[in-house]
Amino acid sequence: MSRAVESDLVERLLDGEHRALARAITKIESQSPGYRDIVSELHAHTGDASVVGITGSPGAGKSTLVDKLAKYYRDQGETVGVIAVDPSSPYTGGAVLGDRIRMASNVGDMDVFFRSMSARGQLGGLSTATADAVKALDAFGKDRIIIETVGAGQNEVDVVKTADTVVVLAQPGSGDDVQMLKAGILEIGDLFVVNKADMEGASRTVAELQEMIHLRDDPRANLDTGHHGADAFDDESADAEASDAPDDPLVWTPQVLETVATTGEGIDELVETLDEHRDYLDASGELAEKARKRAGEEIRQLLRSDVNRLLEAELDRRGGVDEFAEAVVEKETDPYAVAEDVLEPFRECLDGRDD
Repeated sequence: MSRAVESDLVERLLDGEHRALARAITKIESQSPGYRDIVSELHAHTGDASVVGITGSPGAGKSTLVDKLAKYYRDQGETVGVIAVDPSSPYTGGAVLGDRIRMASNVGDMDVFFRSMSARGQLGGLSTATADAVKALDAFGKDRIIIETVGAGQNEVDVVKTADTVVVLAQPGSGDDVQMLKAGILEIGDLFVVNKADMEGASRTVAELQEMIHLRDDPRANLDTGHHGADAFDDESADAEASDAPDDPLVWTPQVLETVATTGEGIDELVETLDEHRDYLDASGELAEKARKRAGEEIRQLLRSDVNRLLEAELDRRGGVDEFAEAVVEKETDPYAVAEDVLEPFRECLDGRDD
C-alpha cells in the first residue's frame, strides 16, 4: 500500500465514509504494511470522543448493557462506536465470538459502528490494535466509544490504558464475582454496576460492593483499632475530612448502580453517572493526565515491540535461538553471556551517537 493510497484512505475516513473506517480498522488489526502511517495521520484528529470501558466476569450481561447504552446515545442523536474485544482463536488469532450478533437494538443503524476484534493474547484482552482502532473511531467523529472486554477477571485491568471511564459489571448472588473484584479489578473501577438487578441477591451484592469501595477509600475502616490504639488517629480531623470529601467536586467516589439491561432499567442513571464522571475528569485535570499516561505507555509498548523484532532478527542472523540454546545446554556458554553478545552491536550503535 503506497503512502498516497494510505492518505486517500485517511481522507475518506475523515470525510465520514464508513467503508473507509472499516477498511482502516481491518488494516490496523492485521497490522498490514502502512498501518502505522494511517494511525499517525489520524492522531491529529483525535481527542474529542468519550471512551468508556465495560468489563466484568462472563455472564454479567456486558453485551446486552452495551447494546442498550448504544441505543440510548443514538436516541439522543449521538453517534456510537463499539469495539468488542473477544478471546483469540488459538488457531487463527481471530476473534472466536466475532460472528455473534450483539447489537440487536441497533441493527441497520449506520451511526452505530460495531467491530469485534481479537484480543491476540494480550493482557486483559486489549491489544495495541484495539487502542489504535479507538483512535480511528475518534478521528472518524464518533461521539461515544464503548469498549467491551473479554471478561477474563483480574487481567482486565489493562482496559484502564484505553478508556477514560471504567465500568465494572457484577451479577447478583455471585460470591465469586466479588472475590474476583477483591483480587485486583476493584482498583480500576470508576463505576460499578450490578446488572440483572431483578434477580435474588442483588441488594446483597450492592452492599458488598459498597463496603469494598469504602474499605478501599478508607483502609483504616478495616483495622481493629480497639487493640491497636484508636487514639493514634486524630478522630476529629479525620471525621471532618471524611464529611468534606463527598462535597468536593475534585474527589470521585465510585458509585454502585443497579440495572436490568434486558429491559433498559437503570440505563438513564448509568448514562447520567458516566457524564458526571466525565465532568469530574475535566474539572480535576485527570482527563489530561490519563491522556499523558496513555501516550507514555503506548510509546513504551511500541518500543518494546520494535526492539523485540530487532533482537529476533539479530538472533536469526546468528543462526537462531536454538543454536544458542544448544550451546548453553552443552555448557559452552550461559544465557547471560548470550544476551550480552547479541546486544553488543546495539549498545555500540547507541554509545556511538553524537549527543
